[in-house]
Amino acid sequence: MKKLVTMAFVCSSLVYMHDAFASQTSNNQNSDDINEKFIQLQVEQNVTIGRAIKIIVGHYPQQAASIIDTALDLYPSQYKEIIHAAISAQPTLTEEVVTMAIKKGISSCTSIVETAINADPSYIDFVVKAAAHSTPEQLSEIVRIAVITEPDSADYIVQSLAKAHPNKIVDILQSAISAVPFVGEYVVEALLAVFPNDAEEVVTTAIRESSTQREFVKRIIKTAQNSGVDTDKLETYALKGGATTEELSQVLGNTQ
Repeated sequence: MKKLVTMAFVCSSLVYMHDAFASQTSNNQNSDDINEKFIQLQVEQNVTIGRAIKIIVGHYPQQAASIIDTALDLYPSQYKEIIHAAISAQPTLTEEVVTMAIKKGISSCTSIVETAINADPSYIDFVVKAAAHSTPEQLSEIVRIAVITEPDSADYIVQSLAKAHPNKIVDILQSAISAVPFVGEYVVEALLAVFPNDAEEVVTTAIRESSTQREFVKRIIKTAQNSGVDTDKLETYALKGGATTEELSQVLGNTQ
C-alpha cells in the first residue's frame, strides 16, 4: 500500500513539474522556486533526495542541471546521494555536476571526485578533468584519490590530466605511483605514448617513485624499452632514477 501511495505521489509530482516547466518564464528566480518546491514536496513525502533526482533527470533531462544545482543548495549534507543519483541517471552530466559541487564548497574536492567516480567509473576522465580545472592547486590529491578509487583506469587518469596540464607531468606521475605503486608501468606507457620527448622525465620519475619495489622498477624499464625509448638513453635515465646496473642487465640484456 505504501508503495502505491509513493508511486501515486511521484506521478502527481511529475504532472506538477510538467505544468510548472511549461508555464515558467525565462526568469531565473521563478525557475529556482519551481525547483525548490518540486524537490521539497518529494522529500516531505518520504521520497529520498536521490530518488527525486533520478526521477527528474529521467523525465526532464533538459532541467536536470538546474534541479541538481538547487538540490545541492537545499541538502548540502546529502551531496553524495545527490551526485551519485545524478551521474548514475545521466552520465553525460558528470563534468557539470562535479564542477558545480566543487564550486559550491559543500565538501572536499577529493570526496566529490571519489563519489563521482563510484557513480560511473567509465566517465572518470570527465571527473578528474573537471576537478583539476576547478581546483588546479589540488591536482596531486585529485590524482591520488582517483587512482586509489579506480586503479584499473590509472593510465587514462594520468594521460588525461597530463594532456590538460603538461607542465605537471612529474607531479601527476609521482602522485599516481605513490598512491598505487603497481600502476607504474601502465602510467609510463600511457605518458610515453603522448609525450615521447619527455622520456627522461617520465622514466626517471617513475623509477625513483618505485624504488621500494624493485620488481616494479624492472617492469618500468621494460615498458620504456617497448615504448621505443633509445636503449643508451634509457640506461642513462634509469640509472639517474635509481635503477642498478644489474637490473638494467636483467631487462635490457634479456636475462633473468
